[in-house]
Amino acid sequence: MSQAAGQQRKFVTLDKLDIQILGLLQEDASLPIRVLADKVGSSPATCQRRIADMRASGVILKQVAIVDRLRVGRPLTVFVSVELDKQNAALLRAFEQKMSAQEDVMACYEVSGEFDFLIIVNAASMEQFHAFTREVFSSNNNVRNFKSVFAMNCSKFETRVPLPR
Repeated sequence: MSQAAGQQRKFVTLDKLDIQILGLLQEDASLPIRVLADKVGSSPATCQRRIADMRASGVILKQVAIVDRLRVGRPLTVFVSVELDKQNAALLRAFEQKMSAQEDVMACYEVSGEFDFLIIVNAASMEQFHAFTREVFSSNNNVRNFKSVFAMNCSKFETRVPLPR
């Protein structure tokens, strides 16, 4: 989900039941509502309403299946630092939109420090990654420099967000 520079998302207060529901959904979003309700000691209707409220408020962004990249032929994970030539709100937004449109881009972070963005790219091969860099970075007149760091191994990958207890 993209966020305009300087724009803040509203903090949402969660109660104990919301936190319990989120914890279980982060472990297995396919849990039937009746099973979820039993595990948190609530009614299915209450759980459904709470989930709908958390979706509406943006706490729950989406429910997805996590795919093993190796098993589907996308073994190459690359962390790319990108330095833009010029930075202003419109150029930053344009770069973010371009990254959002790229299927190989798994994540795009605007960061502080010596470069402007950190991009996580997943590719099927070195050749595909090379073609990606030519198309996305080398052809972009506003990219001053980019550096790639290749993942050798992944000892932890987690999508779960730690919640208050």
